[in-house]
Amino acid sequence: MKNITRWFGVLVAVMSFLQGAPARATGSTPVASEPYTWRGVVIGGGGFVTGIIFHPQQKGLMYARTDVGGAYRWDDAAKHWIPITDWLASVDYTGIDSLALDPSDPNRVYLAAGIYNHTRAAILRSDDQGQTWQTTDAPFKMGGNESGRFNGERLAVDPHDGEILFLGSRHDGLWQSLDRGVTWNEVKGFPKIDTTETPPPMTRTNWVRRFRFNFTPQQIGIVAVQFDPRSGSPGKPTPKIYAAVSTIKTNLFQSNDGGASWQPVPGQPVGLRPNHLVLAPDGMLYLSYGREPGPNSMSDGAVWKFNPKDGRWTDITPLKSPDDGQPFGYGAVTVDAEHPSTIMATTFCRWHPHDQIFRSTNGGATWMPLWDEATEWDHSSAPYTKSRNPHWMGTIVINPFDSNQVLFTTGYGIWCCINATVADRGEPTHWVFLDQGLEETVPLALISPPTGAHLLSGLGDIDGFRHDSLNESPENGTFAGPRFSNTEGLAFAARKPNIIVRTGTGGYESVHAAISLDDGKTWSFLGSNPPDSNEGAGTIAISADGKIIVWTPRWGSPNYSVNRGTNWTICQGLSEGLRVIADPMDPLRFYAFDALDGKILASTNGAAGFSATPATLPAVEGFDGAFGGGGGGAGALLYAVPDFTGDLWLAFRTNGLFHSVNGGLSFTKVETVQEADSLGFGKTTRDGNYPTLYLAGKVNQLQALFRSDDAGQTWVRINDDQHQYGSISHVTGDPRIYGRVYFGTGGRGIIYGDPVSGTK
Repeated sequence: MKNITRWFGVLVAVMSFLQGAPARATGSTPVASEPYTWRGVVIGGGGFVTGIIFHPQQKGLMYARTDVGGAYRWDDAAKHWIPITDWLASVDYTGIDSLALDPSDPNRVYLAAGIYNHTRAAILRSDDQGQTWQTTDAPFKMGGNESGRFNGERLAVDPHDGEILFLGSRHDGLWQSLDRGVTWNEVKGFPKIDTTETPPPMTRTNWVRRFRFNFTPQQIGIVAVQFDPRSGSPGKPTPKIYAAVSTIKTNLFQSNDGGASWQPVPGQPVGLRPNHLVLAPDGMLYLSYGREPGPNSMSDGAVWKFNPKDGRWTDITPLKSPDDGQPFGYGAVTVDAEHPSTIMATTFCRWHPHDQIFRSTNGGATWMPLWDEATEWDHSSAPYTKSRNPHWMGTIVINPFDSNQVLFTTGYGIWCCINATVADRGEPTHWVFLDQGLEETVPLALISPPTGAHLLSGLGDIDGFRHDSLNESPENGTFAGPRFSNTEGLAFAARKPNIIVRTGTGGYESVHAAISLDDGKTWSFLGSNPPDSNEGAGTIAISADGKIIVWTPRWGSPNYSVNRGTNWTICQGLSEGLRVIADPMDPLRFYAFDALDGKILASTNGAAGFSATPATLPAVEGFDGAFGGGGGGAGALLYAVPDFTGDLWLAFRTNGLFHSVNGGLSFTKVETVQEADSLGFGKTTRDGNYPTLYLAGKVNQLQALFRSDDAGQTWVRINDDQHQYGSISHVTGDPRIYGRVYFGTGGRGIIYGDPVSGTK
């Protein structure tokens, strides 16, 4: 999906290790709970939607899968996507490698869930359209956020016998279930094939992309399984099945005995990898191909048609690669169920001038491009999309009940055509961004200042937003001014909260920082970057009065500036990569935590020099301060309480929560907290004077999201088992609304919650 994939995989591995099995209370003191209402902060899309499937029998029923944000069901009456995997308690399962529907039962849906080949994988099964689920640990690995993740579908249900499922794995061949996905056995008759991804050719364009995405070979495996319902009858296993394998050698196989034995389809093209396999109602097979599995690169491709009746293969590629010097491949192909000779296809990685959507009404004999200057793109539901051309067009589908509706996926969401057939008479098509309810951003930083907008966000891939409204995509799109790809750090001056700073990357990973003097409405670059800022943006802090900025580039030395970045000076007494925070009241005080030594370091001279306090705290073995500070916190994070001087909290992922009221000279451990992933502060209760605490972590052996109204003495759980979102990070409360909390997820965007009972 993303240019954050390189380090996001590392973060997932750490979180997976720390999470283990979903935590449950184990006989300790029960934790009280309070009901909350949970909503997504509206941005619209923001991540790679890797697949869409319409149910062939029930009008208006469709599902979408994503690479890191779970799966969704479309509510046709409300015109809104409903998330169906928010109950997941582990980020391992939020990458959906494939999705399958039972053609004979509209209620049944299956997900092949597993984000990377080093994390856990499972088959998720539902018989009520995703309202409730059962889970089977998979005996094979998946890769919902790996190469080829838009290929498919590799999971399929027999249209004549819903007990039977096949899954083409990435590493372990073809598998079959005879009990609706509860148990699985390898299909021994399927050939063993090496599907290792190869590097893209070393062209000028791909050299940059190989460097940027840190290319690592991966196994792609069997990318598509397709039953031929014309070959069978209801109540009996379908005999004819096709399976496509991601290899440039022989790659399409068929079985005529229900999957017991397999043979190559004669006469097939070789030299390119198939990525989508579609069977038309008239029996024709259509395949799209790329030299690479995608999505990070694709330097060649094609579209072919196969007629099983006479065994004839026909090359129907709309536009040959390269075009005007631009190499590209083909992402997907689809067929109109009501008009089998009408097919559509999308190019992939055709960066210049842009990708293309092709349409044919004669089975691919001739094609027309749909994207030209007259094409209408409606950006009103998500204004940030105005600055983004559709790309990574990995799936395209035609509504089986409405030939006018065509959807294709991109690296940031779903576009939907509402009048596709007008193209057949030469008229321009109209497209809307169909992401109402579908939120797939990866938040990297969140702040809720006491004035101005209630929330500002830093996101992977799409920069960040000033959220004047939580229920509408920001009218002005992303931050006005310098445009980043990732915004990694955000901070505001506690006593002048209209002054905000942010760090980020953009333009092939170049590192930047910017400042706003008007509550995040407009931004300008800082004067320069500190040394050692090439590896990553890292974290940033600003003094209470807004005059001193401290920037720690990832794996670099902390530096401070008193002239908004015109000059930088190394902070003395700090190791490389340490995250620095500002005291909310005293503009000369700053703090840092050295996790390797278990020491708090404090500055009273405006970050010029730091010295260790007497406090002795747990050290985090192998802790990488730069990673922990720049990301969500791999080992420990230090926080300063708003409106107090020297009131600090230290949250450990494995050692719990510690509190200091004297600037870090000493700390008290909160004994009820075993793990503290993220901590935030919000508005106090009516009769209190200390901010409300919000904690993502483990209290009395229960992993959840908690609130404390008494400075951590007691905790109440505020989420529930249906709202776990895979992972919760970057927690912050709202300083103006009691009970409101915001947090980031690993791919479900930004979530906010309010007590059902209302505010105090």
